[in-house]
Amino acid sequence: MARLHTYTAEITWTGNRGTGTSDYRSYERSHEVAGEGLPTIPGSSDPAFRGDPARWNPEQLQLAALSQCHMLSYLHQCAVNGVVVTSYVDRPLGTMEETAGGGHFTEAVLRPRIEVASEEMTEKALALHDDAHRACFIAASVNFPVRHEAVVTVAAS
Repeated sequence: MARLHTYTAEITWTGNRGTGTSDYRSYERSHEVAGEGLPTIPGSSDPAFRGDPARWNPEQLQLAALSQCHMLSYLHQCAVNGVVVTSYVDRPLGTMEETAGGGHFTEAVLRPRIEVASEEMTEKALALHDDAHRACFIAASVNFPVRHEAVVTVAAS
């Protein structure tokens, strides 16, 4: 039997300059993403859509969620398969196509740089990305390809 999990958040628009959305240029896209007991994330739209470049936009947050989910799935796969990861850094890249009246992601590329404890672990460390991808809840929920360009190195002794 499948277990259901529910998640909540509170998104509050903070960009009313006094006239609300009286026209396209009259309001800020600023908002806050909050959750009970969690730090608030300052959000906005992409600067291409009149957003604040000093705040996270939804597209960046989606890409970050993909990267986080893959990393957590990957670390689990490594732990249960005898691969000792000593460092993991990802700098993912997402591509969005703007279309008439909207847009959509066309691809996300995760580019993790992983360090493992020994040379014998490198091949398995690379292969476990496929298992991690299949286990990632976020990747299974999006309708665009998510690719991986992982690089594995060995920790200096």
